[in-house]
Amino acid sequence: MNSPTTIARMSAEGRATIKLPWPNRVLHPNERKHWAVKAKAAKKARQDGAAAAQIAGVRHIEADGLIVRVTAFPPNKHARDDDGIMTNLKSYFDGIADVVGIDDSKWRMGEMERGEPVKHGAVHVEVEIVK
Repeated sequence: MNSPTTIARMSAEGRATIKLPWPNRVLHPNERKHWAVKAKAAKKARQDGAAAAQIAGVRHIEADGLIVRVTAFPPNKHARDDDGIMTNLKSYFDGIADVVGIDDSKWRMGEMERGEPVKHGAVHVEVEIVK
């Protein structure tokens, strides 16, 4: 991963928080870029999500699903809608799902929270095992 990413190890309660960079604007559903540009950005985001999960010590999990909570720390105070942010994170989620072994169709999404803007933006993805 080219950007600084910090991960908390999976806790005894079956939780981990994965800290990722703000997603590439190319992945936003309203962005109209050439398909190849979008595919390249999606591939990198998927790899970043997978690498972050591995660094966290998260491996294949035997569970019925995951509860996923997102906290978004945008790079500035511009207005953003929740569904645009969540759609922008899809490739990160796919990478995490690759490592965890639980398809994101079996994830329960908690409410997305918004943090204060931080330089360059960030996203915290908290995953919790559902048994």
